[in-house]
Amino acid sequence: MLKVGLTGGIGCGKSVVSTFFAEWGAYIFDADKEAKKILKENETAQSEIIAEFGTDVLGVDNKIDKKKLSRIAFQDEYHQLRINTTIHPYIFREIDAQFDKINKKGKHNLFVLDAALIYESGADAHMDYVIVVTSRMGLRTERVMQRGGLTREEFLQRVDLQWPDEDKIHLADFVIQNNSTESLVKQEAKIVYDKLL
Repeated sequence: MLKVGLTGGIGCGKSVVSTFFAEWGAYIFDADKEAKKILKENETAQSEIIAEFGTDVLGVDNKIDKKKLSRIAFQDEYHQLRINTTIHPYIFREIDAQFDKINKKGKHNLFVLDAALIYESGADAHMDYVIVVTSRMGLRTERVMQRGGLTREEFLQRVDLQWPDEDKIHLADFVIQNNSTESLVKQEAKIVYDKLL
């Protein structure tokens, strides 16, 4: 079973491509969901985050408040590096455990790591292939604003903390452009998917 990284900047439509891949038989490991789960359930990771960032990240219930943590973590590269250094080892362990489990079952033809920071975290070195989903900045902004949850300023801050598309495209094995309709993205995604099998 191939281990494939699927990445792209915030608002590029990576999750849309991920959904198509799941539809066609791939197992999707959503790194963002896993990070949220770790923050919620893993007491060791929680203690490390609190030790790293202090009680400013805690909510009224004395648990980590995701919004407060995000505000601190995404303010600059230094803070983002600190949170990633704390959380990524837990995510990497879970990726390996899930890959072994899924591989033994033999039900899926691809193991896809859906993660925004594949290159930034060095996870690309552990993948057989990396797919980058790209989109024009105007469309990305529009999508993120429609989703809600982030202000324009917060969105742009996160864009600044991610590698530029050009750098990712240069390193990618496959690139999927998401500048048009969903059906065209699906066609492009299918071409890439079939090449991987």
